Amino acid sequence: MADADPTDGLWNWCAAGILAPQVVREAVAGALQRPVTTLDAPGGDAVLCDVWHAGGDFPTLIDCYLAPGDLAEATIASAVAVRLGADLLLPDDTLNPTRYVLAEPDGTLRAVHVDETETDDGTERRHVRPCTGSDPDCAAGPGCSRSRWKPAPDRPAAA
Repeated sequence: MADADPTDGLWNWCAAGILAPQVVREAVAGALQRPVTTLDAPGGDAVLCDVWHAGGDFPTLIDCYLAPGDLAEATIASAVAVRLGADLLLPDDTLNPTRYVLAEPDGTLRAVHVDETETDDGTERRHVRPCTGSDPDCAAGPGCSRSRWKPAPDRPAAA
């Protein structure tokens, strides 16, 4: 939000492929045009970025703390996906637990559904498919048709 405190953001993303933490932090720093560091080395106006790995199709888990509140998360996630050359999932604006926004390496943002399994290492996400409005997961949770990210019935999901 434009009037939000610029140090109050928390972004939780996951990326396709096993990506090195430093590569992820560099991509986030490039997209934000500000320093990004690890949780154990905070400093100044740096965004804190924790990166670890779990299983699934999106095994690189990314948490950004102190993310700027004056920048749209989806815009930054899209820029990070482009810099990484990898698909990235971020939460959408519904309360549907299977629904995410997919940021693709070409900068495209679109709604998808994902199967999730909780593990000791973190959430594993598999089987990405487009939010079509007719997927059974669209009926299972609230908001797909009311979301900013509208269902797209005619486009296949990237894998």
